[in-house]
Amino acid sequence: MSNTHIPERSLGFMINDVARLMRRNFNRRVQKLGLSQSQWKALSHLARNEGASQAFLADVMEVQPITLARLIDRMVAAGWVERVPNPSDRRAVRLYITDKARPFLEKMRVLAAETREETLQGLAPPLREQLFAILEKMKCNLIAQENPPAPSSGQAPERAPKNNTKNQGQ
Repeated sequence: MSNTHIPERSLGFMINDVARLMRRNFNRRVQKLGLSQSQWKALSHLARNEGASQAFLADVMEVQPITLARLIDRMVAAGWVERVPNPSDRRAVRLYITDKARPFLEKMRVLAAETREETLQGLAPPLREQLFAILEKMKCNLIAQENPPAPSSGQAPERAPKNNTKNQGQ
């Protein structure tokens, strides 16, 4: 029997385990800042997607919109996040990080760098670069499968077009 059929040697299991252990390591570090895992994840995603809608953020964080709304309510009350009306849709708001939250983000970046360095300890720089290149290629392969190219024969695709709001940060 080959090692690829043993769950511990499965690519998906291995990637999931490494990601889970990195989250746990980072979570231990940010607890000193008084942030929950949900709060640091929301701040981290918002830092990369300022002005995003709650629906977009819920999708990226893989949580239900109502769960995220409650989290954002608490973060707004703490002064870390601001809801700003969306000028193009009166029903929607855009989310922004406040100046009060920015020092937390900087501390989170330092703690993330420590976690990353511990994770990659013992890997020489060329091996680290190769690892990132491989992971990027895998990510691109999977994204391409979510958005396969339209048939070249001029026929319409068999599935409905994908909503692109994810890529627009809205």
